[in-house]
Amino acid sequence: MSQLTIFADSDANNALLTSSDVQRITAELAKVNVRFEQWQANTEITESTSNDDILTAYNGDIERLKQQGGYQTVDVISLVKGNPDAAELRKKFLFEHTHSEDEVRFFVKGQGLFCLHIGSKVYQVLCQQGDLISVPKLTPHWFDMGSDPEFTAIRLFNNTEGWVAQSTESPIAEQFPLLP
Repeated sequence: MSQLTIFADSDANNALLTSSDVQRITAELAKVNVRFEQWQANTEITESTSNDDILTAYNGDIERLKQQGGYQTVDVISLVKGNPDAAELRKKFLFEHTHSEDEVRFFVKGQGLFCLHIGSKVYQVLCQQGDLISVPKLTPHWFDMGSDPEFTAIRLFNNTEGWVAQSTESPIAEQFPLLP
């Protein structure tokens, strides 16, 4: 179940808001210019569905976003449970950073925790299967995939270089709860 938890950036122990209501999540994130949507595939997705077929299953929504946001590159990334490099991969995203473009992710399967540091608040968005999040460019954030991650996600990019992060050098990501 998707979930939004909002904290004051100075107090990781007391949530200001916690909600699993998709309409509430969408509305709260819209207030800070973060897109949150839920998509439905136009065909069944199974373990054996190819990346090309996954993109085809969500083509209508992908094309709509490409037109709205000027996204040039779309791909599918997957990580399976038991990956021996999971700890190193997790660490790669667990620092506060920004991007020069929107970070757009749609979860075909599995989950991930996006933590957005906007103003004096931290918005933790647990994205699950069917959830799309678009973090606006230059928004400080970090991402947690959990200790034994399993997910398949569609990524959209404005540039052809893909994921490029600029660290904020802040230790804030170490202060907030993560996935188990």
